[in-house]
Amino acid sequence: MTKAADIMHPGAQWIPATESLDRAAQLMRELNVGALPVSDSNERLCGILTDRDIVVGCVARGGDASRMTAGDLAKGTPRWISADADVSEVLREMEEHRIRRLPVIDKNKRLVGMISEADLARHLSDQQIGEFVEKVYATA
Repeated sequence: MTKAADIMHPGAQWIPATESLDRAAQLMRELNVGALPVSDSNERLCGILTDRDIVVGCVARGGDASRMTAGDLAKGTPRWISADADVSEVLREMEEHRIRRLPVIDKNKRLVGMISEADLARHLSDQQIGEFVEKVYATA
């Protein structure tokens, strides 16, 4: 049985909700990622920040990325999956909520990785990928 831990990209990093968007962009560049999980003061997931969020939610609106924080743009109910979850649970979570990146949390509620579309493409069958794409990208 394939688990979330088997397909995730290990070593994901939080960005505190209080951190500036320019620091978030720098960290994304350093880690070569397009999204960062956002943590509250207790290191609990409170959202995900994407490079697109920074561009559309700040830069394109004339905002100051050195003054806006990751928490300013982290909205909605954060989704995550246990490292021990079966890959079918991973797909269900991503498909039901139409999300493209999913943080992976260990038994101690600590971030241990991220699952992205690229991770799915590397580890799943063509049929599974096709179903995922249909459900996540289909128009309602």
